[in-house]
Amino acid sequence: MKDVLAEDLEIIRRDEELERLAGNTILVTGATGLIGSLFIKAVMLFNEDNQNKIRVIGLVRDFEKARRIFGDLFTNSELFWVQSDLVEFTDIEFDVDYIIHTASVTTSKLFVTNPVETIETMYCGTKNILELARKKKCKSVVYLSSMEMYGVPDAGLPKVQEKDLGYIDILNVRSSYSEGKRIAECLCASYCDEYGVPVKIARLAQTFGAGILQQDNRVYAQFARSVLNKRDIVLHTEGKSYGNYCYTTDAIRALILLLNKGENGQAYNVCNEETTTTIADMAKMVNQEFGDGSIKVIFDIPKDQKTYGYAPDVKMCLSSEKLRMLGWIPQYSLSQMYERMIAYMLE
Repeated sequence: MKDVLAEDLEIIRRDEELERLAGNTILVTGATGLIGSLFIKAVMLFNEDNQNKIRVIGLVRDFEKARRIFGDLFTNSELFWVQSDLVEFTDIEFDVDYIIHTASVTTSKLFVTNPVETIETMYCGTKNILELARKKKCKSVVYLSSMEMYGVPDAGLPKVQEKDLGYIDILNVRSSYSEGKRIAECLCASYCDEYGVPVKIARLAQTFGAGILQQDNRVYAQFARSVLNKRDIVLHTEGKSYGNYCYTTDAIRALILLLNKGENGQAYNVCNEETTTTIADMAKMVNQEFGDGSIKVIFDIPKDQKTYGYAPDVKMCLSSEKLRMLGWIPQYSLSQMYERMIAYMLE
């Protein structure tokens, strides 16, 4: 499979909803993250063939990291950079029409080793971005939340809809992430109601695909690297938790759609319902379909579950009906997601 990332970016570039953003300026927080970086690259590709350009402002903490990720695109004339910690961020000199707020702590282990900073980034950072949207009178804002904000939902629910919030143990420091997402969502709804900020919330399932960063060490990346390096796939839990997944291209198309057509103050699950499976079954699938028979799936469960910062086991199948009602249709199965990610990693 030749250059799957270029193919993915082309799909985003040709999305009709992206064309609606032409002539505007978009601020992307977390611009060096997976979603933020791929969105920006697709927009720069869009600009190559369109006279009515989309200007992008990338908010980052580390210019050098941005240079490495974007290469020659770093100096693109339609791409501007702002270096700031999200918690300390206040204002920028540019006009801003749209915001995609992706920045967040995403490393599971940090949820338990740095819970205060995890919550602070979630709340203070989101408040700063919403204040900016209010000042700049933005046309639309999308906040990237997570399926983890559901906590542990009712296991009897066949599909978890946006109203079906579950239990979160707020005295468990691992909840700094899930509870942080909840308060950030409440803040979004509050800014929408009190100040009229046109913000929408995207509750993303685990999202991966071509373009994942080298330092990404989440479960899907670990599984893929195990196959490529011919090492056993190691699970540090029993793998009973049901995961919900979405391919990067499908997720970014959803965010663009929400910018244009999402209802202000509302949340939307971003998930390919057909990909829902247990962690253990996903590991077996990856081994069977992409391994060469020389490796196996093994379990190495630590006595202290805080060791890796993994979320508690849940049985949750997200419903994407609300998003699909806007016209969104995911394109890639779980097997295809791995096929494309592994092909990218080989490239």
